[in-house]
Amino acid sequence: MSIFNFFKNQFIEVIEWTDDSTNTLVYRFPVANQEIKMGARLTVRESQVALFVNEGEIADVFGPGQYELVTRNMPVLTKLKSWPYGFDSPFKAEVYFINTKQFVNQKWGTSNPIMMRDPEFGVIRLRGYGIYSYRVSDPETLLKQLFGTNSLFTTEAIEGQLKRMIVSGLSDLFAESGIAALDLAMHYDELSEAGREKMRPRFESFGFDITSLYIENLSLPPEVERTLDERTSMGVIGNLNDYQSFQTAKATREAAQNEGGAAGLGAGFGVGAMIGQTMQTPQPPATPSATPPEQACPDCQTMNPVGAKFCASCGTSLLSVTVPCRSCQAPIDKDAKFCPECGTKQQNECPSCHALNAPNAKFCADCGQSLT
Repeated sequence: MSIFNFFKNQFIEVIEWTDDSTNTLVYRFPVANQEIKMGARLTVRESQVALFVNEGEIADVFGPGQYELVTRNMPVLTKLKSWPYGFDSPFKAEVYFINTKQFVNQKWGTSNPIMMRDPEFGVIRLRGYGIYSYRVSDPETLLKQLFGTNSLFTTEAIEGQLKRMIVSGLSDLFAESGIAALDLAMHYDELSEAGREKMRPRFESFGFDITSLYIENLSLPPEVERTLDERTSMGVIGNLNDYQSFQTAKATREAAQNEGGAAGLGAGFGVGAMIGQTMQTPQPPATPSATPPEQACPDCQTMNPVGAKFCASCGTSLLSVTVPCRSCQAPIDKDAKFCPECGTKQQNECPSCHALNAPNAKFCADCGQSLT
């Protein structure tokens, strides 16, 4: 060792750490030959804790403030060692700075789907992701369980372990909750809080305190989502027959208005032929049943054949729905084509092209205009 380095090592140290990163958990202050001088100054800032380790054993824990390393400042070290000459000579020791701030926006997510049983869909695979935050709550446990004698310890070193603990705990929580997959979104807050409480003892075993945990999204497999989209589409469409009639009328109008020459003409003929075939296709005859279906009279409860308009016993009308006549306002069957009182034709006239349609038609068969 040169004379310059010898005298440099005899200067009183100022031991401090200013963190210029966002992910450092533990930093070991570099001291030449691990020799700390008598009267060295130790500065611990807010959101920091300093661990004083002597010969591999924790001697003292210092909170925020400034300290002079003498016997009266280090009662634990005094019990560990009996120094006949005080601190007149250097002693081997190490100082570890622990970052106690919150480490926020730590991400968790399922690398593989979570298998769970859903009351509506049966066995499904669920994926999820979110964020969490934590801080150091027990520096001594952190030193003993994780970083040991490393000179630097960052959040990346423990990130994989914490993420797997969270996914494992949340998988168990989701399965035990019994909440249907379609109702999970309305329970994000409750599940997040329950997950944080479930993770607390696991984090404490490493000297951490989990301060928050949030579920951002829980999603079903793509094939299940496609099935749900189809179910939603069917709910929006409503009556399939009405929707099919509307689509046919729309296709007919577009084919008639197409000015694309022979191609458009051919398309129009094709659509017309398709509709004609649909209308001309003979329907298979209904198989007669052994007993003709009957219906009860709403007044005297006498059984009458289905299709009868009046009760054979009391004469009460058996029409399920009646509408007023377009001319004389007499009550008639909603499917009647002519009024039995005045003989007026009951077909609907399209307000756009004035074509006549069936009385119960909702769209014009010529132009597709709504008749409702």
